[in-house]
Amino acid sequence: MHLEGSLSPEVLFTLAKRNNITLPQDDDAFQSPETLLARYDRFTSLDDFLHYYYIGMSVLISASDFEDLAMDYFRHAAADGVAHAEVFFDPQAHIERGISYNTVLAGFSAARARAQKEFGITSELICCFLRHLPVPNCVSMFKDADVQASFKNGSVTGIGLDSSEKPFPPALFEEIYAGAKELGIRRTAHAGEEGPSSFISDALDVLKVERIDHGIRLIEDEALLQKIAKDGTMLSVCPLSNVLLRCVKEVKEVPIRKFLDAGVKFSINSDDPAYFGGYLLDNYCAVHEAFNLSVAEWTSICRAGIEGSWCSQARKDEMLARLDDVVRVWAPKLSA
Repeated sequence: MHLEGSLSPEVLFTLAKRNNITLPQDDDAFQSPETLLARYDRFTSLDDFLHYYYIGMSVLISASDFEDLAMDYFRHAAADGVAHAEVFFDPQAHIERGISYNTVLAGFSAARARAQKEFGITSELICCFLRHLPVPNCVSMFKDADVQASFKNGSVTGIGLDSSEKPFPPALFEEIYAGAKELGIRRTAHAGEEGPSSFISDALDVLKVERIDHGIRLIEDEALLQKIAKDGTMLSVCPLSNVLLRCVKEVKEVPIRKFLDAGVKFSINSDDPAYFGGYLLDNYCAVHEAFNLSVAEWTSICRAGIEGSWCSQARKDEMLARLDDVVRVWAPKLSA
C-alpha cells in the first residue's frame, strides 16, 4: 500500500489547517471532509484519482506530518490484524514541493518504529519512482546521496514504480532498476493494472523485478500466466482499488479464481485505502463475498503474502507459525 494513499479527508483537513495550506477553492469537493470523501466514490480513472492524490500531498510539510499520516495508517492496520506491512512512498512528489527526502524519511521511519513498539507491526519501506515524471528526474533521484544512503543503511528496503501506467512502459526505467539490482535492493513495479500484459513481461524481463504490483491483466497472456505460476512470482492484488479505478466493474471480475486455479501466487492489499474506501480487512471481506473462498484457499493466499514479503526469514517464520495456529484453531469450527 501507499502511505500517501492513507491520507484520509479528516487528516488532510487537519494538516491543511496546521500548516496554513489553502485547499482548492474552485472544486466543491474541498468544502469539507465529507464532500471530499463523497468525491472519492466517483473516480473515473487512475489519472482522475491521481489528481486528488497529489493535491492531498500538499498538506504534508514537516517530519511530524509524515509521522502522523503513517501512524493513522498503522492504527487502521492494527485494528485489521495486520502483522507486517510493506509500504510505498513517493519522495519525488514531495521533493518537487521543496520538502527534503530526509524529512519524508524521518517522519515515516519514526512512525514505523512506533508501530512496531505499540502494535507489534513490522514494516519495510519501498521508495517509488513516479513514471509520469521525466526519466532523467527519476534517475537523478535514484542517484541522490541521501537516497543512496537510505538504501545502504537499510532504512529503505526496495524500489517501486507507480503513477500513470499506460503511457510509460517499464523499459524506460531500466537504468534505475539495473542500479538497484547491483546494490542488492529489492525490486517491484506496478504493471498490468491499466497497462497491457506486455508491461508485466517487460517489468520481469527488462527491469528484473522480483514481484508485480496489481498484475490483473496477466490473464490476457496464457503463456505469461503459466510462466509466472511456474516461477512463483508474486502479485500484490488490490481488489477494491481495481473497482474504484474502473479497471473492473466489481470485485468478482478481479481474476482471483483464475489465479488460484493456475497456481499464481498473490497477496491481497489495500493500495490507497483512504481514497478507495477500504483498508486491508475490507479487501479480504470483499474478496470472500465475491468468491466464497475455502479455508485452504485463504491459507494459500496468506502464505503467499508472507513468503513473498521482504522481511527477514525469522519474521516470516513467526508469521507462518501464527497463520498455522489460526488455521488449527478456526478451521474445525468453520467446518462444523
